[in-house]
Amino acid sequence: MTRPRALLLDVMGTLVHDPFFEVMPEFFGLSFREMLDAKHPSAWLEFELAQRSEPELLRDFFADGRAFDHEAFLARVTASYQFLPGIEALLEELHAAGVPMYALSNYSVWYHRIESQVALSRFVEWRFVSCDTGVRKPDPRAYLQAVEALELPAQELLFVDDRRSNCEAARALGMDALLYTDTTALRAELVTKGLLAPS
Repeated sequence: MTRPRALLLDVMGTLVHDPFFEVMPEFFGLSFREMLDAKHPSAWLEFELAQRSEPELLRDFFADGRAFDHEAFLARVTASYQFLPGIEALLEELHAAGVPMYALSNYSVWYHRIESQVALSRFVEWRFVSCDTGVRKPDPRAYLQAVEALELPAQELLFVDDRRSNCEAARALGMDALLYTDTTALRAELVTKGLLAPS
């Protein structure tokens, strides 16, 4: 087994708490299902691809154009960006071990808000975020952009994501991939890959 030469890491739901599933519905006083049914069908995905600006997303967040307090919403979302349990310590350990780490994430310009909250760039380079690359996982181009930019064979990259479909897409291109379930399990997997020493 070849030791991976770099890690490609999803951010939302893998490293950082994703406010979409609980924080946003709670802000609106809706269940997650109710928010999904009411939101604009494409505005969020377009925002993640930089096809909509932040003001356009907020204006069109709901299909019916209902008004809400944009500033309070942004403040609540920003405050929710925190590392998942144990992740900061794991990233510190990987960084100390000299493991190169790059974000490969579907997200909007709000990744700058994440950076302001947790300073992820201490450990992980914000390199392949969909709003900058113009493509979202599991599109093969999202992974191939990283392969080309890093000038490393796909087989020498290890991808980590909390979505099975994204991991399967990476494997289809020859990458090794780990499905994130919790930090303890992820650390154990990274030990088996030769990236960390057993604790």
